[in-house]
Amino acid sequence: MEKKSKNIGKKWIYWFSFAMAVILIYKVLDNYSEIKDWISNFFRIIMPFVIGIIIAYLLYLPSKKIENVYKKVKLIRKKSRLLSVMTVYIIAIVLFLLIIRFVVPIISQSIVDLVNNFQNYYNLTVEKINELPDDSPLKSEYLINLVEEFKNIDLKQFVNVEKLTKYAQGAISIASGIFDFFVSIIVSVYILLERTEIVGFIKKLTKSIFDEDIYNNINKYFDRTNEIFLKFLASQFLDAIVVGILTSVAMSIMGVKYGVLLGFLIGLFNMIPYFGAIIAVTISIIITFLTGGISQAIWMAVVVIILQQIDANIINPKIVGDSLKISPLLVIFAVTIGGAYFGFLGMFLAVPIVAVIKIVLIDYINYKEKTKKVWNRKYRKK
Repeated sequence: MEKKSKNIGKKWIYWFSFAMAVILIYKVLDNYSEIKDWISNFFRIIMPFVIGIIIAYLLYLPSKKIENVYKKVKLIRKKSRLLSVMTVYIIAIVLFLLIIRFVVPIISQSIVDLVNNFQNYYNLTVEKINELPDDSPLKSEYLINLVEEFKNIDLKQFVNVEKLTKYAQGAISIASGIFDFFVSIIVSVYILLERTEIVGFIKKLTKSIFDEDIYNNINKYFDRTNEIFLKFLASQFLDAIVVGILTSVAMSIMGVKYGVLLGFLIGLFNMIPYFGAIIAVTISIIITFLTGGISQAIWMAVVVIILQQIDANIINPKIVGDSLKISPLLVIFAVTIGGAYFGFLGMFLAVPIVAVIKIVLIDYINYKEKTKKVWNRKYRKK
């Protein structure tokens, strides 16, 4: 009788929970616009904190390395963390000001100049193609149609002085949220200063919720994931800067017009494994062909491909190392899926995410194989 009453009680709890879930789903769907607005407002309010966390995460590795250096000096050992955070922010601010002062004006001017002269470059390209002999491969119907398609592109609708002014005004209006900006900086500073206490609290909370085995697994995968993302982000960013500077210098020496802009483009796209370099180099060859002719485009392509090979075989392995340890096929698959669903950010983050998934899967397979062997030994003896 007691067992029957327990079963009835369990059924009532089940059906009550099910009914509450149905009501909750109905209310969410019925008030979807209001809930969506509430969620949007909530994320807008906490966005400074999210940005602060991202800034702290990006600056964590250089801050830690500088702190380790300061710890070796006896006089400042006790203040090593505070000094390391101050140092890393000073370096970041100086780099930001240098980019704003020297790089941004050159790139902006190059973009405006390219857009304003695009029609002239197109007309010059058409003239050069028409001067070629009839049996030239560059006079094929496909290439002629492709050149015609370029004529229909109106870059001024995307980038002109009026549009750039509007973009600048938009950037100024975003930057006018001084309060949010300072909140983000303050949050990032406090996270960097108190990271040991924050991580310790999270670990204690996790340990109190889960049993020891689950906690150990969470702790293990958190540390490994964090290590992969930090290494990948830092190494790819540094590699992109090195490639961008080398390419910009090489193009400037060759007299390639918009060399700094194209070098910056190649460096930026180089952060996307495999596809990034191909896309950026193709765009650079087309622009160089339009602005400097076919011979300069060929020489530029040769130099950039050589630099890419030096990067792929010497620079990148030295910077990145074998921290991710995933096959090129898996990288191409990850970048394709990430780009299709999440755009540029998806292409960039797809590789470390797949590296983490691979680690989890390998550990799971090893665990199942180990369990299977134990089970076979146990029951074969019987």
